[in-house]
Amino acid sequence: MTNRLWIYDTTLRDGAQCEGLSLSLEDKLQIARQLDSLGIPLIEGGWPGANPKDVQFFWRLKEQPLTQAEVVAFCSTRRPGRVAANDEMLQAILSAGTHWVTLFGKSWDLHVIEGLKTTLDENLAMIADTIEYLRSQGRRVIYDAEHWFDGYKHNRDYAIQTLRAAAEAGAEWLVLCDTNGGTLPHEISQVVRDVSEVLGINSNSSLQLGIHTHNDSGVAVANALAAVQEGVKMVQGTINGYGERCGNANLCSLIPNFQLKLGYDCIQDEQLIKLTQVSRSVSEIVNLAPDDHAPFVGLSAFAHKGGIHVSAVEKNPLTYEHLEPEKIGNCRRIVISDQSGLSNVLAKAKTFGIELDRQDPACRQILERLKKLESQGYQFEAAEASFELLMREALGKRQPWFTIQGFQVHCDKVGEDCAALATVKLSVNGTNILEAAEGNGPVSALDTALRKALVNFYPAIAHFYLTDYKVRILDGGAGTSAKTRVLVEFSNGQDRWTTVGVSGNILDASCQAVVEGLEYGLVLENQEAIALVCRVH
Repeated sequence: MTNRLWIYDTTLRDGAQCEGLSLSLEDKLQIARQLDSLGIPLIEGGWPGANPKDVQFFWRLKEQPLTQAEVVAFCSTRRPGRVAANDEMLQAILSAGTHWVTLFGKSWDLHVIEGLKTTLDENLAMIADTIEYLRSQGRRVIYDAEHWFDGYKHNRDYAIQTLRAAAEAGAEWLVLCDTNGGTLPHEISQVVRDVSEVLGINSNSSLQLGIHTHNDSGVAVANALAAVQEGVKMVQGTINGYGERCGNANLCSLIPNFQLKLGYDCIQDEQLIKLTQVSRSVSEIVNLAPDDHAPFVGLSAFAHKGGIHVSAVEKNPLTYEHLEPEKIGNCRRIVISDQSGLSNVLAKAKTFGIELDRQDPACRQILERLKKLESQGYQFEAAEASFELLMREALGKRQPWFTIQGFQVHCDKVGEDCAALATVKLSVNGTNILEAAEGNGPVSALDTALRKALVNFYPAIAHFYLTDYKVRILDGGAGTSAKTRVLVEFSNGQDRWTTVGVSGNILDASCQAVVEGLEYGLVLENQEAIALVCRVH
C-alpha cells in the first residue's frame, strides 16, 4: 500500500516516563493487548535488562503472543571502547527474542562529547558496530536518532554522518527524534526534506524515515503531521500523549488525522472504532484521569452546550462537528447548563429515552428550574444523573425509592486517629429506619449508613461504589461560611454516573449528592430489569 503509514507505539517505554505514571507488569501486558486489538503494528515493550519487569514482560509475551502486533525491544548503542559482541547489555536484548530492535544513538555532538565523554569518530563506530552485530544475530533494526533536530541545527554535517553510519550498517528505519520538543513544524518539514535528498530516500527506497516528536512546544502532533507530509513512513507516539515532561505525540489525535483526513492507511476501519475505548481503558489502567477535552476521544470532543449550536447540530451535525464521532468510537453529547435553550433540553431528554414535545409546558419548567438551580451553584453539565432526576421529577416520573428524614455525623479524634460515626433516619415505603455506621471520614460514614439502611430493600445497592468525590468552594470570599458544591461519581462496575449537591454545609451538600447517586443507580437497575423482561418476552 503506497499510502501505508507504520504506527509505532511507545506508551510502555517512553510513555511510562510520564510523571505520576507507574506501570506494573500486569499493567504493561494489559496495555499491550489493548494496542494489539487496536491494530497497532509495532509496540515498543521496554528495555530488557534495564529492569526485571521488562525482562518478565517479554518472556510473558513469548508464552502468550499478541495476535497481530510485533513487540519491539529498545536499547542504546554499545558503550564507548567496547565491542558490541561483548556488551552484556546487548545479550539481554537478544534474549528478549524480538524480531525487531529499536536502537538509539547520539546525533548531537554536544551529547557525544559532554554526555558520553568520547570522540565523534567513536560515536559513529558505536552506532555501526551495534547495528552490524544485531543484524548478524538475525534482528531487524529501527535506528532512533536521539536529539536529531538539535544535533542538525548545531552541526548538520556530523548529524548526517550518524544517519549514514546507521544506514550503511543495516538499519531499515531512520527515526528523526525531536527529543527536547523544541522544533516547530516548518523546521521539521525543511529538515526532513533535506535528509531525504541527501540520503536519496524516496517512497521506493528500502531505507525509510520515521518521526518521533515531543510536546514541549505544544506542537508534537503538528510536527508529526508535517514530517509525514514530507514523506516519512513511520510515526512514533503514545496513547493519550503520555510521556516525559510535556509528553509525546498523541496517537489518539494522529491516527484519525492521518486516516480520516489525509487518507493514509494506519489501522482497519473496524479497529479505528475502538480508539476512544482504548484511550479510556489505558487511562484507567495507568490510573490517570482521562482528559475530557482531548481531541477526538475526549468526553467533551463532541459535546454541544450553546443553545444555537444544539439546535443546528440536531438539524445537521456537520454544522458544528468536523467528523462523525462514531468513526472513532466516540459519541455526540448535549450538555445542559445555564446557557442551554429548549433545544438542549429536548436533545438531552432523547438521550435519556424521554420523548418531549417542544410545546409541552414541562419543557419550559425544566429549563427554568435548571437555570434557577445553576444560579445557586449547581452544575448539571458535570452531573447528568442529577439532571435526569430533575427532568423525571418535572414530568411526574421520579419514583420515590426512599425519603431522608434526617442525619447526624459525629467525628472523634483520639491522638493521630480520627473516626466518623453517621446516623441516618429514612423511610422506605412507609417503613421508618434508623441506622448508624462508621467510616474513615464523615462522607464515608454517611454513605455506609445509607447503604446499610437500604440494602435489605434494594440489594443492588451492594454493587454501587463511589469512584470520585470533588468539592468546590463557590464563594471563596466568604471563608468558612462559603457555599460548597459537591460532585460524586458512582459506578456499578458497568455504568458510571455523577450527581451534584450544593449547600452552605459541606455535609449537607455531600448528602444530597450521595442520596441522588444511590437513587440514580436504582433507576438504572430498574431500567435493566425492564429491558430484561422485554427481551425474555
